Amino acid sequence: MTVMEPQNPAADLREIEDMAQTALSDIAAMRASVGRVIFGQESVIEQVLVTILAGGHALLVGVPGLAKTRLVETLGIVLGLDGKRVQFTPDLMPSDILGSEVLDQANDGRRSFRFIHGPVFAQLLMADEINRASPRTQSALLQAMQEYHVTVAGVRYDLPAPFHVLATQNPLEQEGTYSLPEAQLDRFLMQVDVTYPDLEAERRILMATTGIDQDSAVAVTSAERLRQLQQLVRRMPVSESVVDAILSLVRSARPGEGNSEANAHIAWGPGPRASQAFMNCIRARALYEGRLAPSVDDVRALAEPILQHRMALNFAARAEGISVRDVIGTLRRGIA
Repeated sequence: MTVMEPQNPAADLREIEDMAQTALSDIAAMRASVGRVIFGQESVIEQVLVTILAGGHALLVGVPGLAKTRLVETLGIVLGLDGKRVQFTPDLMPSDILGSEVLDQANDGRRSFRFIHGPVFAQLLMADEINRASPRTQSALLQAMQEYHVTVAGVRYDLPAPFHVLATQNPLEQEGTYSLPEAQLDRFLMQVDVTYPDLEAERRILMATTGIDQDSAVAVTSAERLRQLQQLVRRMPVSESVVDAILSLVRSARPGEGNSEANAHIAWGPGPRASQAFMNCIRARALYEGRLAPSVDDVRALAEPILQHRMALNFAARAEGISVRDVIGTLRRGIA
């Protein structure tokens, strides 16, 4: 039995299979085009593309110099999206992101307000070093990321479709930064940790980026085609056993639900939005790997990027030197 079983399961499944076969070539072209520019970050590229295929936003966390910004710029080109960048700084104001109203005066002397769109009106918004802006400015993205529209002076303005926020964050420099509030973090479908490349990948980086000629990404799809792929992802069937695995994992990460690990080490755990993130991301990951339906292995593989920013450790766990990843690893092993 599958979730949201259609009226004609066999015909619907055949249609999904046909669409998935075409989608595989598109996804392969995306990976190849990004791979011409970004080296040694295969898992990062996979997680970010899975996030976009699932229709969500991603928070990229890593030390400086790991090509986080370059990856976002490359994805905008490859996916054919209208991309804009905002460099977050302590003096950045909400109007610098959303836009503002200005007073115009006509030739006859009549005055009226005109709204000037801010950079949030893009299909791919890069929020660079998002934790450098004040909480007031960070909150300007809350409505946009969840409801896909913004409200200025009581007027609603719809955002382009698709709309994705890819934010970067430096985990080292704390001076002059503001922690992202829990409500903001929960808007991100996944937190993608960008790590150092291995030796061979770093060798490729040296050879490919320090000469006269450098490879550049090329557009391989369009915004309309991306929306079709996102609709396909949402139509993919998910078995009851996989749904049970998602619910078991998410609920086990909440203190008070009977899990000894959570009760001992977790201060607060993920809400239902984490379960929704799993449902969409495991489908996207299955399609990314050429499968028609997700498995429990997809739940295990995405447990860390989906959960780590949606839970917090208590004082006892921090005192013992336990990390969120350690706790998630223990909970992940408990999935049947």
